Amino acid sequence: RWSAGLAVSGVPANANPAKVINMSLGGAGSCDSTLQTAVNQIVAVGTTIVVSAGNSNADASGYAPANCNGVITVAATTLNGNRAYYSNYGSTVEISAPGGDSSGYILSTLNTGEQGPEVDAYAYYQGTSMSAPHVSGVASVLYPLNAHLTPAEVHTHSQA
Repeated sequence: RWSAGLAVSGVPANANPAKVINMSLGGAGSCDSTLQTAVNQIVAVGTTIVVSAGNSNADASGYAPANCNGVITVAATTLNGNRAYYSNYGSTVEISAPGGDSSGYILSTLNTGEQGPEVDAYAYYQGTSMSAPHVSGVASVLYPLNAHLTPAEVHTHSQA
């Protein structure tokens, strides 16, 4: 909610709300009413939410927030464009992007600190957490091109 510029009790207002939120997280279960309400409120203020489908080689409909309404759910592909063996799949997935596999990984940024920031670094990873940022990046580029673009339009075009 804070990232989208919505008020959060006890937290200063966000002066620079995001137009796109990447959520490379999740777990088994349903999109409960608290999570769905937050998604609805975030989308209502014009922010697109991109989420990872999950890495359980299972139907993404059983994993939240991938199964929430109003999010763009992203599965992972191999470097050859096939579904990665670990990637969740199904009707809740709108789009796929490179997530890597044993034939090639995705270079990612990280920090070596275990309890706080230390040294910036790079590492190769695989997973739908590597896929969702690709889609988030593309969605982020769309907003400056069309100031009137809505999350629903970004969502619709992600399915094309």
